[in-house]
Amino acid sequence: QEQVVQSGGGSVQTGGSLTLACVASGFTRWRPANCVVWFRQAPGLQREGVASLHTGVVGTDNTDYADSVKGRFTISRDTANNTVYLEMNNLKPEDTAMYYCAADDFTAAVGCARRDARLFGFWGQGTQVTVSS
Repeated sequence: QEQVVQSGGGSVQTGGSLTLACVASGFTRWRPANCVVWFRQAPGLQREGVASLHTGVVGTDNTDYADSVKGRFTISRDTANNTVYLEMNNLKPEDTAMYYCAADDFTAAVGCARRDARLFGFWGQGTQVTVSS
C-alpha cells in the first residue's frame, strides 16, 4: 500500500537552514511515485507548492521551484534510500508554515512542475517549520 512519510523540520532563526525528508513506499511500476512535491501552508494562506522533482523513465530528474524559494531551497533524490529531500537555506520568517510532501504518478515533468495539490493522491503527515526573526 502506498505511503508517504516525512521527517525533519523544527525551529531556526532567520538565515538558518533545515532539511526535510520524504520517503514514498509501496508504489509500483503501474503507479510509480515519479513526482514528488513539497507544499507548504501558513495559517490563513493557500497551500503553496514550493519545489517539485519529476523522475523520467530513464531516471533523469527534473526540478522546479516557486519564485519565493528559488535560489534558497533545493529538492533532491537519494535513490538508494528512496528518499526525496528539501534542503532549505537562508530561511526567512515568511517561510514559516506546515510543510507537506506529496507524491504521485505524472507522465510528464511539466505536469509535475505545475505543483497542483488537487492532483496528488498521497500525502505525508506534515511537519512544522518555524523561522524566527
